[in-house]
Amino acid sequence: MGDDSTSPDTPDRAGSRHDGDQSMRGLFETLARRGELVDIDRPVDARFELGSVLTLLDRGPAVRFNNVTGSALPVVGNLLTDRDRIAAALGVPKAGILDALSDAIASRQPTEEVTVAPCQELRFPAADVWREVVTPTFFEKDSGGYITAGMIVAHDPVTGSRNASYARIKPLKQTTGFVGIAPNHHLSALARSAATAARGLPVAVTLGSHPAIQLAACFYLGLGDDELEHAGRLLGEPVRVVKATTSEVLVPADAEVVVEGVLRVDRPVHEGLVSEYHGMYEDYGDGCTLEVTAVTRRADASVQVVLPGFAAEHSFLGALPIAAGLRHALRGFGCRATDLAVTLSGGGRVDVVVALPPEQRRQAKRAIFGCFATVSMIKQVTVVDSDIDVWDAEHVHWARTSRMRWERDLVLVPAVPCDRNVPMQQDGTVTKVGMDATAKPGDRAVGNELAVPPRETLDRVREWLADDGLSDMVRPSPTLWGLRGAPRGGH
Repeated sequence: MGDDSTSPDTPDRAGSRHDGDQSMRGLFETLARRGELVDIDRPVDARFELGSVLTLLDRGPAVRFNNVTGSALPVVGNLLTDRDRIAAALGVPKAGILDALSDAIASRQPTEEVTVAPCQELRFPAADVWREVVTPTFFEKDSGGYITAGMIVAHDPVTGSRNASYARIKPLKQTTGFVGIAPNHHLSALARSAATAARGLPVAVTLGSHPAIQLAACFYLGLGDDELEHAGRLLGEPVRVVKATTSEVLVPADAEVVVEGVLRVDRPVHEGLVSEYHGMYEDYGDGCTLEVTAVTRRADASVQVVLPGFAAEHSFLGALPIAAGLRHALRGFGCRATDLAVTLSGGGRVDVVVALPPEQRRQAKRAIFGCFATVSMIKQVTVVDSDIDVWDAEHVHWARTSRMRWERDLVLVPAVPCDRNVPMQQDGTVTKVGMDATAKPGDRAVGNELAVPPRETLDRVREWLADDGLSDMVRPSPTLWGLRGAPRGGH
């Protein structure tokens, strides 16, 4: 989105990690100040209407619903729908997002336990859970309504391991819910560990924590790593946590709402159809049961929702942590990626673009296989030169069209085991594809550079257009890709 108050590469400190509050409120206030927040005061039905509003405004403003039918609290959505907002939330330039995330993956900061916390200002019995936390039904064939922004914090009483991650949660009965977790996820591993001791896994579903905490919960870390400690590194201060009221689980103290409970893998429930990140429906079969034990919240809480499926916020919450993890891992493969995108066309999960500096062009295939080895759900990888904007799908496709010889630069790897959510997988495998779209010396006798006007002339003409009141008419042209300070293959 456009932003008249701050440059995309200038962090808005008022909404950043430096305001002291570890909830989503700092970002919310920043968006309101920028004019990037709309209030919906008319009655909105949680079944399809709320999702329709978020769908229509998916690439637009954040939304606050003040009158959701059946909800005791306001509902907010579409908060982190672009990289400008994520940069503002983290207090870093947009170009520094991956650096900040990568640094947080590589290091950690212990949490700080407190005894009094905003998230426990009010306490409610388990029977009040679906009155306090709205569960919108977003899409026509979804099997029900869901909590979609619920970060699940878990504590395994057997091993002592802690975990923070996301999973969808659907109401079942008055005090129970369905939880959809892939079998290979760490939360599933902790739940199975707890089940071996004939007990459930204590968990807490938290809504409305600081975006840095939400992003850290999407990191791909080792089993037993505590994502909240890595979130502290991203915040620049320890994550404040408080002990849940019904278990030993430590929850982010500044969250808006917390649903406490026990996760039971020994009580499977069939889910039915659900929308997935790639924009289509899936039927994954059985999931786990959540037994709710209590609900706590701020006195003036809001319930956060994330539009699921093929939506910008859902994509970015996965894309940026995965991108940072990949760039960090590629260093171990000898690849110094200058930039890396997990594209929105791949739902922020399965399609990757890696930019390498000119001296590393010969490492393109190594980067491709490094990505496949690091995150199992990745289906396709394109490697480009550092003059290509990895977040610009048209620019990347231009590189494929203009710098590849398919018989030489295409890598096909058939029958690779993959996650169950990868589009077109069958029997747990999929063919993966890599594309080396870097410029090769000798491919073109006249080189690979784009024809552009002189930069000084373009700058002068921009000033003329501004003086004539025509700035709003200026639109980026693919020609201007050639001004990125590119490597010139073949020269």
